[in-house]
Amino acid sequence: MKSPTNPWIYCPQPNPSAKLRLFCFPYAGTGARIFRNWPNQLPKMIEVCAIKLPGREARINEKPITKLTTLVEIMTPYLLPYSDKPFAFFGHSMGSLVSFEVAHQLLKLYGLSPIYLFISGYRAPQIPDPDPPIHALPESLFIEAIHNLNGTPPSVLQDDELMQLLIPILRADFSILETYIYDKKTLLNCPIIAFGGLNDPEANQQELQAWEQQTSQSFSLKMLQGDHFFIHSEESAILNEIAKYLSQCTK
Repeated sequence: MKSPTNPWIYCPQPNPSAKLRLFCFPYAGTGARIFRNWPNQLPKMIEVCAIKLPGREARINEKPITKLTTLVEIMTPYLLPYSDKPFAFFGHSMGSLVSFEVAHQLLKLYGLSPIYLFISGYRAPQIPDPDPPIHALPESLFIEAIHNLNGTPPSVLQDDELMQLLIPILRADFSILETYIYDKKTLLNCPIIAFGGLNDPEANQQELQAWEQQTSQSFSLKMLQGDHFFIHSEESAILNEIAKYLSQCTK
């Protein structure tokens, strides 16, 4: 039975009558609340379950995790009580990589699989990171590098007080990404649907198309208007696509 105090899961609108669940994995520097309005734009049959990471929001007093293997090992068991219904994964940017590894962990240890893996704004995991690591840079250089990467909203970068709160989280999240080592795995047995921004410098169409190599099932890529933050500017389009695919699973 699900615990209302599960530290890893935030359900903006708990929905016991839902037919399936959508786990949402946030991008670097953010938390579960970026998905708080998603239930309003998805069919009632879908319960949104956003992932709460240590070091932010209600878990701000916890130390952020800096290694993806550690994050996946600790997090995955907390998803098991929510696997009593069919479920899908969505992740944007860092969240794409985390959701991919959690999907493999669930399959390897428990024989469980999402019905769909929706990834967004992140190159396929087998493609090496083209950028030099920044997570250990001195603060001024780290902030400059974050700005140059266009991976954090300008409004956040210009808020000094907010940045002091965010720097430890951002360092941890970039450490997760920059210390990740891809190891070839058995193909996932769920379809992968990828979303990309036409002007996103972080993941181009070819890098997104390469996700096709990670599944034994179908693959689809949808390119949308916008830069790395098309997850916000094209939110309705993304949710319409997610609803289209998930609705097919309940017929």
